[in-house]
Amino acid sequence: MIYQALEIIKDQASNYLEAQLQTAGLVVLENIAKLDEPGFNTITDKVVLTLINMEEEVTLKNQPTSYIRNDETHYKNQPIHLNLYVLFSVNRTGYDNSLNALSTVIEFFQSKKIFTNANTVLNPAIPALAEVTEFKLTVDLYTPTFEQQNYIWGTLGGKSIPNAMFKVTLVKIDSSRLLQKGTQISSAESTALPI
Repeated sequence: MIYQALEIIKDQASNYLEAQLQTAGLVVLENIAKLDEPGFNTITDKVVLTLINMEEEVTLKNQPTSYIRNDETHYKNQPIHLNLYVLFSVNRTGYDNSLNALSTVIEFFQSKKIFTNANTVLNPAIPALAEVTEFKLTVDLYTPTFEQQNYIWGTLGGKSIPNAMFKVTLVKIDSSRLLQKGTQISSAESTALPI
């Protein structure tokens, strides 16, 4: 669901930027570390969405591992809920164009910060989204410190370009695999003798 979540965000942001800036296909899902790679031009004059980090949402970790369906007890590991840290890096020709696009990205997430299957129309042209039926993603602006920002760009191996980082919360990873099935306990009997 990580890839699908990022595709949803990329597609929605791309539609908004296209309407506001009159430029089609502006947002791409790619590794910004390839910015200085010779011959790699798919991120030239683009807004690049890159996954920087992820963490488990530990507050949702202690959930029951069994449920009852059709008088059977099903045992299953609980879903993993992730927070994704994504970076929108603006690599437009002209610094003014980059800053304008960055402002538009921030404006988009200010106007729509929650993405659900009820308020988001998925693009049928993206095959990975065909099986996505239920989702809820919350996108918040995340501001790293100067030191963290320097570390991020040092790790990515490039010079800093106009960018904004966002935290995407509650990306749900859930396998449908059952661990075990069993019959439901309906009564208890005791063989203990009275004292």
